[in-house]
Amino acid sequence: QVQLVESGGGLVQPGGSLRLSCAASGSIFSITMGWYRQAPGKQREMVAVLTKGGVTNYADSVKGRFTISRDNAKNTVYLQMNSLKPEDTAVYYCNLDRGPVRSGPRNYWGQGTQVTVSS
Repeated sequence: QVQLVESGGGLVQPGGSLRLSCAASGSIFSITMGWYRQAPGKQREMVAVLTKGGVTNYADSVKGRFTISRDNAKNTVYLQMNSLKPEDTAVYYCNLDRGPVRSGPRNYWGQGTQVTVSS
């Protein structure tokens, strides 16, 4: 069984910072790990992804403020969030993409962690 364990969410004032982490339970291989978020009444959106080869992709709304990093050996991904805005308030979900696989699910998801940016 593969599980993604998330931590680091919480309440922060505008302009503050948070660091999210997500670790896969085992040594499962992944091509891409990343973060998605879903605000109330909104669809889930990609925030940042990082491939095994080090290629990053960020949503335009977070470029210059968020930084994604990855520990390939541990299948762990981090999201450093700076200069937080109220619009960043959402449940953040960790994602692990195994790429093409012979069987089983390609994608795994964390349970979600709440990030609230408010005065």
